[in-house]
Amino acid sequence: MASSNLFFDDIRNKPEVIDPPQNEDLTDIGESVNDPTQTAIKPNVTVSSSVRELLECPVCLNAMYPPIHQCSNGHTLCSGCKPRVQNRCPTCRHELGNIRCLALEKVAASLELPCKYQSFGCIGIYPYYSKLKHESQCVFRPYNCPYAGSECTVIGDIPYLVAHLKDDHKVDMHNGSTFNHRYVKSNPHEVENATWMLTVFSCFGQYFCLHFEAFQLGMAPVYIAFLRFMGDDNEAKNYSYSLEVGGGGRKMVWQGVPRSIRDSHRKVRDSFDGLIIQRNMALFFSGGDRKELKLRVTGRIWKEQ
Repeated sequence: MASSNLFFDDIRNKPEVIDPPQNEDLTDIGESVNDPTQTAIKPNVTVSSSVRELLECPVCLNAMYPPIHQCSNGHTLCSGCKPRVQNRCPTCRHELGNIRCLALEKVAASLELPCKYQSFGCIGIYPYYSKLKHESQCVFRPYNCPYAGSECTVIGDIPYLVAHLKDDHKVDMHNGSTFNHRYVKSNPHEVENATWMLTVFSCFGQYFCLHFEAFQLGMAPVYIAFLRFMGDDNEAKNYSYSLEVGGGGRKMVWQGVPRSIRDSHRKVRDSFDGLIIQRNMALFFSGGDRKELKLRVTGRIWKEQ
């Protein structure tokens, strides 16, 4: 019996999110329910905790979507976990086979539930099988902390994250749409995957994050600077920015559109969507004996008409 519990615990420690598969046997649900502008506001629907528990996979603890499997004793399991338990029911250890729990699937199809981001402002009510898709696109879903210098797990809306960046990460806050920063590194030949988010800019009633990072591109050390918008991508496209670095009568200029913080810092960096400076060029711009990095990066943000 002890070995069964160990097996069950091991499976539960490895959750897997499964997209709900299409199922022709279920009631057809219109796509309009996933559009916040088209979803009618309905009275709040209370679903008993016992029904919620019935729809919870006993292994990954996520909500179950078709096909929902059951063993001969009636214990249910989601389709994602079935191959992971080696075709054995995690509750009674009987062989699972290919029995499908159509009754539970139909019960789920009859439910309407509030969005899990209700506390963030979403007031829509969605059919069970549309709820997951809506939540993946919900405009009220919280943002991840954009600070790139640590694995911060804080989430929240923009005002909360701005305060968090200032108070917890001690990030410099700057009012205005222009900037002039100097980056100094005493030993530029030691390039770690170090990240600095130097400033949060407040302008045009919005917030922007400026990143500067040294990292390895293959065997070559490079520096990259880029801007992220604290909001969604559709709003970020209303703005543009430019970055400029130079020295010794030469300069490099980058112009682009800030990326939404919905895109992770690493995703933006790895797409090279910013001002990229090779180390030799950076040392040339630094002047002197090339033993110390001294880069001055200037730039501005503007709103497109």
